[in-house]
Amino acid sequence: MAETFLSPVIQKLLDLLAEEVNLLKGVHREVKSLRDELEIIQPFLRDAEAKLEKGELRDATKVWLKQMREEADRIEDIVDDYLHYLATKGQGHDRKRRFVDFVREACHLAKSVKPRYDIASEIREIKESLREIKERGQSYGLRPFEQGSSSSNQDMPNVDASIDLRLGSLFIEEDDLVGIDSTSKELIKSLVEGPSTRMVISLVGEGGIGKTTLAKKVYDDVKSHFDCYAWISVSQSYNMENVLKNMRSQIWSKKSPVREIGTIEGLIELLRDYLLKKRYVVVFDDVWERDFWGVIKHAFPSKNKGDRIIITTRNTSIAISIKKTPFDLVQELKPWPWELAWELFCKKAFPFEFEKRCPRVLDHLSREIVRKCQGLPLVIVAIAGLLSTKEMIELEWRRVLDNLNDEFENNPQLTSVSKVLSFSYHDLPYHLKSCFSYFGIFPENYSILDKRLYRLWIAEGFIKSRRDKTLEQVAQEYLNELIHRNLVSFNIQSGYIRRCQVHDLMREIILTRTDELCFGQILNSSKPRFQGKSRRLSIYNTTEDVLKVVGDSKIRTVIMFNIDELTSCFVVNLFENCRLLKVLDFEDAPLDNLPSEVGNLLHLKYLNLNGTKVKTLPKSIGNLHNLQALNLFDTLVEELPIEVNKLRNLQHLLAEWYNNENEFSLYSFGCVRIQEGIGCLEKLQTLTFVEAYGRVGFVKELEKLTKLETLGIGKVSAEMGKALVASIGKMNLLEGLYINSVSHEEILDLKCASSPPFLRYLSLRCRLQEFPDWISKLQNLRGLSLRFSRLTDEPLKCLKGLPNLAFILLYQAYDGAELHFEEGGFKKLKELKLGKLEGLKVVKIDRGALPLLEEFDFDACPLMQEMPSDIEHLTNLKSLKITDMPREFMAGLQPNGGPQYWKIKYIPSVTFRFKNGGRTSFHVYKLGELDLLQRLQ
Repeated sequence: MAETFLSPVIQKLLDLLAEEVNLLKGVHREVKSLRDELEIIQPFLRDAEAKLEKGELRDATKVWLKQMREEADRIEDIVDDYLHYLATKGQGHDRKRRFVDFVREACHLAKSVKPRYDIASEIREIKESLREIKERGQSYGLRPFEQGSSSSNQDMPNVDASIDLRLGSLFIEEDDLVGIDSTSKELIKSLVEGPSTRMVISLVGEGGIGKTTLAKKVYDDVKSHFDCYAWISVSQSYNMENVLKNMRSQIWSKKSPVREIGTIEGLIELLRDYLLKKRYVVVFDDVWERDFWGVIKHAFPSKNKGDRIIITTRNTSIAISIKKTPFDLVQELKPWPWELAWELFCKKAFPFEFEKRCPRVLDHLSREIVRKCQGLPLVIVAIAGLLSTKEMIELEWRRVLDNLNDEFENNPQLTSVSKVLSFSYHDLPYHLKSCFSYFGIFPENYSILDKRLYRLWIAEGFIKSRRDKTLEQVAQEYLNELIHRNLVSFNIQSGYIRRCQVHDLMREIILTRTDELCFGQILNSSKPRFQGKSRRLSIYNTTEDVLKVVGDSKIRTVIMFNIDELTSCFVVNLFENCRLLKVLDFEDAPLDNLPSEVGNLLHLKYLNLNGTKVKTLPKSIGNLHNLQALNLFDTLVEELPIEVNKLRNLQHLLAEWYNNENEFSLYSFGCVRIQEGIGCLEKLQTLTFVEAYGRVGFVKELEKLTKLETLGIGKVSAEMGKALVASIGKMNLLEGLYINSVSHEEILDLKCASSPPFLRYLSLRCRLQEFPDWISKLQNLRGLSLRFSRLTDEPLKCLKGLPNLAFILLYQAYDGAELHFEEGGFKKLKELKLGKLEGLKVVKIDRGALPLLEEFDFDACPLMQEMPSDIEHLTNLKSLKITDMPREFMAGLQPNGGPQYWKIKYIPSVTFRFKNGGRTSFHVYKLGELDLLQRLQ
């Protein structure tokens, strides 16, 4: 049965009734009957939601869909209110009577209702209400709908309509092909001059990135080199038989007779026999299903005639599944860089200006608009085309910029762009739509840590459990799928931490859909945006009117952004009005006290105080028996109350405060003291950053936490070093490990340990007796941070062979004079940060070492006189940051400074920071601007 928004509510009701079976008579029959009724209704909901996505839903049916959601919410309210009632009143002998009384109150039943009204009657009332809703939906034309194969035209968007939206990409002028010219030349060369074996080239990227434009350019240029060719637009609503017939009509010679064949198998055999004798090139544009290639590939014989197939898709996983030989290529298209985006915009927005230049008066506004487009050529062309029809005055262009989102929804010149981007949303399976929709509650351009996102999704109930996988692992799979579909972008920090966000225009599409479904509300001081009742409230900038909104709305989620003021009175009233909260996120809010009333939020699963000024947790925190995640990171909390040990469902406990003034932060930081008994929290997967100073028994108690995946311990003394590594060796699920000593002079002996097999990130902020051998065995390690280690032997020789290492930070970690990056070493390293290596004089880089390095930072290495040798061989380097280096080192970077200048001249971005009169200054240079370094003198 396909899922709908009713599914979790059904499960919650059935779970509750199952618990009541032994106490309440006559329930079994009614539960089964209710289940049957709900299962009948779900296909009608699927039909309504499918029509809503295609824009085929009448206003009356939209109202019906909202009413259905409100009915589902009412059922959930009854269940949650009852559970809250039980928790606050205790478990008495008259449980049945209290349940009946409470449901009567929750449903606002009349006072004349029979005193002996029982639970079975309540179920019958709910069932009757649902039956009426179903009948009302049938009168609106809804019918049962089951999700079928995408290869059928049934219940899918109109094929011709989807193709029409792409016509602009198929017939683009040669003069407008900025940004793809070099890529197209490379592809043309591969297609014409490449290997004789069959080659499949997949062009991958988000909607509007230019896949179809690039494929059409390449196809037109190369098809004359082949015996036969075809261009097939697939789309979401493809019909395999029609695709094969279309291909046959395009490639078949007019001189050859055509046999009429009506089966897919027959058509494949016919095409295969014909293509055995021909050299062919075929393009399949806009592929959405992995199964498509699984069928169509049989029509293409693999022989040594240089046959070529091009596929465009938004889904990276489809492209990867197609790549079967070393000759197959996956070409990922990225958003256009600023320079090319600006060039394309000016060509379209100012076609009649001299050299198509932007007038000075519109320069600032134009740049803001181009930034909004975020490198998507389809969007750039559409907006620039609209602006080319406007009068070139600042007021007119400002109006377009301020109302850009409304323009995309209502302006005929831009609605087609919105529809193209919407296809990706419609193609999502149901379980991913809720996860993707969640990005709509964050502000524009907001990036969120993947771990925080997982925990929010889990608390919301979006993640379904699977055998042998934690909920967080399943959430990671969901996010990876959204990334593969090019709906979510990300950047990686420290080798393995991902920050994720969505394109602004895709966010607007999300908001349009979530408004229709009452998924969430946004309260914004500048542009309030909320419709009807919703379970989720996102608060931007101000708390004004919040209490009015939540007064009677049964809010389950509250998340705050950029709040200037947060009074204790407001917080207390919020807790009292929203007693059914599951998610409470105060990250970076001006909160300095957590009221004891938080203990009344008995359904709370997620509490985020990250970045607040909260100093203590109330003892009532122990009442939150459903709490799964507690984030105290970067707060002022120094000690946790003993009541935290009552939180037996707690999976993630994050706590640390520290001074992070710059890239290489000071050693001063704070760990949180936790009471004895932490071993009872057996579900803990994350525990950072707790104090272990002087408590060897505490370290041993960690062995009880067998599910730990991330562990951070501070104030570790020399005497407990061995006990600590012994505990770590038993943590087979550990992925992240952080160890901080009691001071940077304390020497820890960490060499006697068995390496955790899945460790992905290791941070040691301590002096080491010697480099632990077990680190060199961490085959999954992606990030390594060594601070204050003061090693005398060069650590690189132990690290160069780690196959997945992408990030290294060495800060006061090595006292030697030379670091040598040997040929063939560090094959996946992308970030390298060297700081305060006070004995370092020379850095050697062999040709062939560090082939993927993108960022290289130097900070305060006082004896280094010049740039590392052979840095010019780091052909992937994009950023070089130099901070507080000696004058001799800096002098060599000037144009007249000799070889050092020429070594770095090709690097796209160079950032310099140096102290001048007690102040710190930054300089950022781009390629071709390094002559400006003379100003450093």
